[in-house]
Amino acid sequence: MTQNFQNFSPKLSAQTQPEDADVIDLGALLAALWRGKWLIILVAAIAVLIGGYFAFFVATPLYRSTAVVILETREESIVNLDSVLGGLSDETSVVNSEVEVLKSRGLMGKVVQRLDLTNDPEFNTTLQTPKLSSRIKGGLSSQIKGLLRLSQPAAALPSEDVAKRTTDSTIDTLLGKVSIRNVPASLVFQITVESEDARKAARIADTIVDVYILNQLEVKFEATEQATSWLSDRVAELQVELEASEAKVKDFNADADLISVEALQGLERQLKELRDRVNSAAITEENARQRVAALRAATSRPAQAEVADDTQLDRLIARADTDPATAQAFDTRFAQIEIRAELEASRALSQLRALRTSQAELEAQIERQSQDLITLQQLTREAEASRILYEYFLARLKETSAQQGIQQADSRVLSNAVVPRGPSAPRESLILAMSGILGLMLGSGTVLLREARNNSFRSSRELEQHTGYTVMGQIPLIPARNRKSVLSYLAEKPTSAAAEAVRNLRTSILLSNVDTPPKVILVTSSLPGEGKTNNSMALAQNLVGMGKKVLLIEGDIRRRAFSEYFEGVPERGLISVLSGEARLEDVLHHDSRLGADLLVGERTTTNAADLFSSESFRSFIRDMSARYDFLVIDTPPVLIVPDARVIAQVADAILFTVKWDSTSKQQVEEALHMFESVNQKVTGLILNQIDPKGMKRYGYGGKYGSYAAYGTKYYRN
Repeated sequence: MTQNFQNFSPKLSAQTQPEDADVIDLGALLAALWRGKWLIILVAAIAVLIGGYFAFFVATPLYRSTAVVILETREESIVNLDSVLGGLSDETSVVNSEVEVLKSRGLMGKVVQRLDLTNDPEFNTTLQTPKLSSRIKGGLSSQIKGLLRLSQPAAALPSEDVAKRTTDSTIDTLLGKVSIRNVPASLVFQITVESEDARKAARIADTIVDVYILNQLEVKFEATEQATSWLSDRVAELQVELEASEAKVKDFNADADLISVEALQGLERQLKELRDRVNSAAITEENARQRVAALRAATSRPAQAEVADDTQLDRLIARADTDPATAQAFDTRFAQIEIRAELEASRALSQLRALRTSQAELEAQIERQSQDLITLQQLTREAEASRILYEYFLARLKETSAQQGIQQADSRVLSNAVVPRGPSAPRESLILAMSGILGLMLGSGTVLLREARNNSFRSSRELEQHTGYTVMGQIPLIPARNRKSVLSYLAEKPTSAAAEAVRNLRTSILLSNVDTPPKVILVTSSLPGEGKTNNSMALAQNLVGMGKKVLLIEGDIRRRAFSEYFEGVPERGLISVLSGEARLEDVLHHDSRLGADLLVGERTTTNAADLFSSESFRSFIRDMSARYDFLVIDTPPVLIVPDARVIAQVADAILFTVKWDSTSKQQVEEALHMFESVNQKVTGLILNQIDPKGMKRYGYGGKYGSYAAYGTKYYRN
């Protein structure tokens, strides 16, 4: 019978185990949130209360005021001076740049200085009265540093550094209260200031706009002033250069001859004429020289008469051969002609030389005057260029000087800040809504975290799914003052939830094997304090109520806890019977509340595991099985000593007790694995000491019999 019952496998089908641990079960998630709905509602309510307290009693009302300016993209200057003072364009980069200008520390520093915000406690936090928490924190920090000697006396900062730090801190605070927004697809800027005072918020917003526009004017004025200064210096330099150039031209004209293009052209005409005369004189000189040569070459009178080509010689030549006087006259005439020809040749040569000298002089004069003309032209161009540049810069200087008094800013005010009628913050409705949402999230997170960190079992379904074993009983927490009152409560209240739960456990055990119901029932647990002893006594008491003869054996001989439940138990018990030192009838104890026979344990020097492994113990169990209808054995915890696994060898049913919301999953797994390691199958599990209020708090109260809401109609606790 024992062997057949042990072969019965109470493990659940593998289909009940999760197939994919990575899949999120939305149903289980929503169920967990629903079970923790009261906690979520409580946390949300607390968050709303805290948010309401902050919004209505703690938060400082803040007022928000907005000034609006528009960026001008066209510069309407009376004088055209675009290169110095051109208007801004409507490019995105320019718009973004202007936003950064509005948020710049330099601009905010001017606002701080104009409104004297360094003396305003709202912006200068050093002027504020420290809060109690800050004073306590600062005092503790100082004491700790003093005890640890970590801080050294700080050197006093110069007054300039202190003032700069104060100003920087005030600017930081102001920047935190100012928001700059560019209206999309426009050149409009909204400057919003938030302050604890409505008038102050409007005043700061208007001041920022005024300083911004004034800053644009100052920038333009500075640019104009710089341009004027630079142009003045440049005009003075150009004036000096112009005067020097004109002086050079004047001095050159004074030192050189009268130079002009027309005079030079006249000289060139004279040179051409002179060249023609030189050529003519050269021809004349050549002819005269050739005539002299021809005359000198003629040796006879006829040849002389022919070369001389003289009429007188022609008359004399006829008689010259016959008349000596004529011959003399012929010779005298020819000599005169020859002398005259030599004189003409000499005069022609002199004239040619004079003309050539004049030509050379004239050419030199022309060359000199050409160079002088080029120099004069260069000096004149330089002077003219200096004059043009001087006149240009002088005109620009006059334009810039005229522009100084008619500057226009690149922006103008569209709307001044209006003093708000009511605070913009805190927004009570928004704070309450956000507090509620935050409370719901925090509560849900707490519930999910509690579920995720839960390492125990709160329902039979969880226990079955995790272990694979059937839960045969769900025993609620018995409302007894002490251990001795447990049996009295069950006996006096047979229709209570606890009694009915024990009765359900008994039914499950008896029906677990209808053909051969178990007779030897072992009750154990993972650790002490899980209620296995109470379950053993309650089960024995319930079996007696069926008219059965039951023997309750204290298998936990190390602790001997039965003496805390029963009065008048004998000193001797199981060990004496097994050793033969006493008869069973002498050590049995019958308790009226229990209704069953009780065999207690006793101290021994023998190892308990060896004792329960002995043949005498097996024989004892066989004999008791023949004398009693049921044997209920209360054994020690499995994870503490091996006694339960040894006694399980002779048991027909093994009931493993798990304490509700206490025993960890690892402990249950390890204990069940110990039974499986010795080839012992646990018959069923008992979820013990269930707290009905706790189950309702976790959201299980409406589903489970002995502690369901509808169970109050059947149970009388």
